[in-house]
Amino acid sequence: MLKYTKKLIFEDGTEYPGFGFGADHDAICEIVFNTSMAGYQEIISDPSYTDQAIVMSYPLIGNYGITDEDFESKMINLGALIVREVNESPSNFRFTRTLSELLEESNVPGIYGVDTRKLVRSIRDMGSRKVLLTDYSTPTSEGINLLKATELRRDAVKRCSSKKRWYARTSNPKFNVVAIDCGMKMNIVRELNSHGCNVTVVPYDTPAEEIQKMKPDGIFISNGPGDPEDVPQVIDTLKALRGLYPMFGICLGHQLIALSYGAKTYKLKFGHRGGNHPVKDLASGRIEITSQNHSYAVDEESIKGTPLKISHINLLDNTVEGLSCEEDGTFSVQYHPESAPGPQDSTYLFDRFIEEMKKFRTENI
Repeated sequence: MLKYTKKLIFEDGTEYPGFGFGADHDAICEIVFNTSMAGYQEIISDPSYTDQAIVMSYPLIGNYGITDEDFESKMINLGALIVREVNESPSNFRFTRTLSELLEESNVPGIYGVDTRKLVRSIRDMGSRKVLLTDYSTPTSEGINLLKATELRRDAVKRCSSKKRWYARTSNPKFNVVAIDCGMKMNIVRELNSHGCNVTVVPYDTPAEEIQKMKPDGIFISNGPGDPEDVPQVIDTLKALRGLYPMFGICLGHQLIALSYGAKTYKLKFGHRGGNHPVKDLASGRIEITSQNHSYAVDEESIKGTPLKISHINLLDNTVEGLSCEEDGTFSVQYHPESAPGPQDSTYLFDRFIEEMKKFRTENI
């Protein structure tokens, strides 16, 4: 029988033993879980998971390997990966390396052999919290003291945003979009390109005056990690730009738009992560199956008194999933309409953004 090599330690002294893979070092992270059955490469390369330890609830991870074309970001910023079983012999003609090799290259530690069913229930019942991934020989008391003495970082957006402006052009472009990068997934850029948009991606702290000089047809605000109140620069930029251009926000971008209009956000007990969240479009009554990844939500009561209207709600917990301000051409959703590998129920929102930009252009001829 194999001897355990790694373990997870929580501040209450609870431990989960397992076996190490990927990089071999300790890590203190916020622990979260994801319920997706596929798409682990897109998940671990999503900048929204910066500094987090992800527990995959699906038991077998790594079975189709890693493919160079499927990354959502060039950087792998997650804190750690926790799985029940890891497959080191993938079956996929496209794969270029194993999951373990990618984690090792990216200096991300992993642990497998953990009772992930018990661990997910723990997070569901007790909420997201700090965890230490360490060597199996580490004394529990030492791990608890280390957890208590460690503050989680709050500069995740700064670390995963673009450091300078860059461009993603398409053939026969119809619109120019400025995308504020708070930790943006590449499939968002691909989706905008496929809808006929040239995209100028700018760092999160780009001032409104600089964006206006680019003469955009529309402003996109991306997903990203952490607490939206940690990036007041973006909130100030959106306050200055709202009403001047159509704006579309996804995930963190949704929360930042809400804050820029005077609404408030709060932290969920364990967040929404996975590809199976039912969301209702209040205008059409249509139910969308959505992919989500966030710890924070917009406070429904705080929307009252703002020009914003709730457009979508989560049918699992009734949290706010979409907002709009028709007079400004602004709208946002908490979920990911561009999600890869899926679901694809919500891609119509990019068509809506195109229509808003057409309307804006017509009104400003």
